Amino acid sequence: MVIRKSRAEIERMRRAGRVVAEVLDRIEAELQPGVSTAHLDAIAEAHIRASGGTPSFKGYPGINPRRPFPASVCISIDDEIVHGIPGERTIRAGQIVSVDAGAIVDGWHGDGARTFFVGEPSPAVAELIDLTREAMLAGIAAAVPGNHIEDISAAVEAVAARAGLGVIRQFVGHGIGTEMHEEPQIPNFRTGRPGRKLEAGLCLAIEPMFTLGGYDTVIKPDDWTVVTADGSMAAHFEHSIAVTDNGPEILTAP
Repeated sequence: MVIRKSRAEIERMRRAGRVVAEVLDRIEAELQPGVSTAHLDAIAEAHIRASGGTPSFKGYPGINPRRPFPASVCISIDDEIVHGIPGERTIRAGQIVSVDAGAIVDGWHGDGARTFFVGEPSPAVAELIDLTREAMLAGIAAAVPGNHIEDISAAVEAVAARAGLGVIRQFVGHGIGTEMHEEPQIPNFRTGRPGRKLEAGLCLAIEPMFTLGGYDTVIKPDDWTVVTADGSMAAHFEHSIAVTDNGPEILTAP
């Protein structure tokens, strides 16, 4: 079921989105060789709770009911696309680090992700990261009343096509509100179907995931971490937005 939000509800979602943006800023400031992913997760959880929120991801059910997600943010490294579990491993120079954060504030969700590089990336990796972010912004620009979900998907895919990047198909964007994952689903590739017509009040999480190789994925034995099947590097960006009569509004902006 797709639920349109009122102006007041969108403003409440913006509070959650602002906490997510602050968490990603905090992690970016701490990201350096030698820091553990567990330390970054602890920083994130402390900030979310100090802001009056609850981590969206902690305890979230997965494909195995005995293994809910154990941390407050997802930290995915190199060929890991999404859902990497923070732990004792440490960040090294030369790594791609994608961070996905979610917060619940007064019952409303915010969800956002950014990809960073630790050190100086190769031209190919720099392009991967830059174009994934560009694709997210292109998808957001297409989220206007009268367009359809396919217009967002087409805008995202077109950016990847320019550089021959792989577009992940198994995982997609989504609606967001009082649940982290609501309808509609938002593929990052053309499906050939228009999908739902966009209306003011729809709140969406637009999140392209691109690779330097193909789009096939594998889930690691922890039942969460998703990696590229061919071992290629991956990047992930995400903003939660509201569709409005005045154009899309980013809710997870700092």
